[in-house]
Amino acid sequence: MPEGPSIVILKELTTPFAGQKVIAVSGNSTMPIDRAKGKKIVDFKTWGKHFLICFKDFTIRIHFLLFGSYRINEEKEGTPRLGLRFGNGFINFYACSIKIIEQALDDVYDWSADIMSDDWNSKAARKKLKKTPAMLACDALLNQDIFSGSGNIIKNEVLYRIQVHPLSKMGKLPPKKLTELINETRAYSFDFLKWKKAYVLKKHWLVHTKKTCPRCKGPIQKEYLGITRRRSFFCPVCQKLYE
Repeated sequence: MPEGPSIVILKELTTPFAGQKVIAVSGNSTMPIDRAKGKKIVDFKTWGKHFLICFKDFTIRIHFLLFGSYRINEEKEGTPRLGLRFGNGFINFYACSIKIIEQALDDVYDWSADIMSDDWNSKAARKKLKKTPAMLACDALLNQDIFSGSGNIIKNEVLYRIQVHPLSKMGKLPPKKLTELINETRAYSFDFLKWKKAYVLKKHWLVHTKKTCPRCKGPIQKEYLGITRRRSFFCPVCQKLYE
């Protein structure tokens, strides 16, 4: 599943189509995607893991789920869920969720929760976390209402950076550790973006998919934790359990 930084890269790649008119629409989505034909794209936006194609009166929301992908000016095997063709190229989206948003986006999205947004608000994130003292760290970092755009890689790497066990409870974290969790989530997301653009992201993973802890050289544990049951990679020695 693409995380927030990867969606920001997609937005940058689609810049040539901003302001362009859609001359053809294709795809097997059951949504009324044909209404985009003949319409001009006003803007591309992102919110967390959502890619937003904005028209004057509506927005097409793309969510890549677990296995979604896209191609720009090239085809791949299989029928796209949505294809948009312009005078200067085309975009195809595959195996993703399509939704039409009729409302103004400011009425739908809390931009201050987006870890990649200029409107990100760390104080708001802290307030939300303080209200959920029983929430586990591994669940908090995947909660899109708190950390929109954070995914499994960010979760694992941030918790390793700040040396917090994924089963730690939010209400048990010392104030300093809570601050570290919030700040490192934002900071790592931009490291992720930089490394992804340079095609070196995996080279910088410290714990995600790893078998040996780079700090203590002990074994990394892999477990399916929290309400999401997503893969957690962590060092049981270096990452303290706050319970």
